[in-house]
Amino acid sequence: MPAPPAPAPSRPLDVLWQATAIIWVILGGEGLAAVLALAPGLEGERLVYFGLASLWVQWTALLTLAALYLLRRPLNRLRPPQVAAIALAIGLAMCWLITLVVRTYLGPGDPADPVDWLGLAWRVSGITLTVGLLGLAAFHNHWKGRLAAVRAKQAELEALQARIRPHFLFNTLNTGAALVHARPEEAEQLLLDLADLFRAALSGPSELPLQEELGLARRYLEIERLRFGDRLAVAWDLPEPLPDVRVPTLSIQPLVENAIRHGIEPSPTGGRLDVRVSRRPGEVQVVVGNDLPGPGTRPAAGHQVGLASARERIEALSEGRGRLETRVEGGRYIATITLPDSP
Repeated sequence: MPAPPAPAPSRPLDVLWQATAIIWVILGGEGLAAVLALAPGLEGERLVYFGLASLWVQWTALLTLAALYLLRRPLNRLRPPQVAAIALAIGLAMCWLITLVVRTYLGPGDPADPVDWLGLAWRVSGITLTVGLLGLAAFHNHWKGRLAAVRAKQAELEALQARIRPHFLFNTLNTGAALVHARPEEAEQLLLDLADLFRAALSGPSELPLQEELGLARRYLEIERLRFGDRLAVAWDLPEPLPDVRVPTLSIQPLVENAIRHGIEPSPTGGRLDVRVSRRPGEVQVVVGNDLPGPGTRPAAGHQVGLASARERIEALSEGRGRLETRVEGGRYIATITLPDSP
């Protein structure tokens, strides 16, 4: 069955209001102002001209970025050529608006030597149009490269996913074989839960709403509950309603599997596993914690490939804004997924 297509990173216009993009726009604007101030044939104080040109360029660029950011939702539904035309139109409109504001503030100038505001506005408009076209071309090339990098990363992640599935299947089938004679109804439910999990892994999308992903983790825990019985205690702490964010498919299940394999299974008395979801400004956290086995307990075998795969997918599909962190605290192993919150 073909793998699902790699998702686009995020909406292109969201990139324009990130700190890196704003810094590059400011630096580019200062460079353009310096070029204009050093142009041959300019009369008067070049430093003063540089200051005025810098003010003009920066206000035009930053106001254009702000307008594009505020209009990003309707613009993201348009085709790229339409977005480019609207971006240029907004840039020219901001240029003329700033010219009008400066003209109103400074007045017509010396009657003996009046400023040709209309001619100045046309010259600045030409510069704005030229720089805007160059900026759009650079942004287009940057975004194409970004998409190619994410698609290449997705191919690597699919290979990582394939490495963890046999291990999970082996554990589950062993549990089913142990139950099929003694508790056939529970064995049947185990196979149904297993089918749901593998349907999501093999034929589902690369991303799922958080609610559906937690449902897959819950099915996995139902499978393991049949194997461990009273040795496995699970506590869920979920807000109502759940945050409307998307997560990589089967990114929480490996954390739960790791908690059971390396925390609950080696302990003769078992332990408690907690799944908690919380919301912070600009981000959503999913925390999976488990009791650690006591001293002298033989650790479970395994290389935690599932954790490595989950970390890779979270970072790639969120463009580095999401992360997976692990730590030991108070006799418990805690894995935390941090995801960017939906705007």
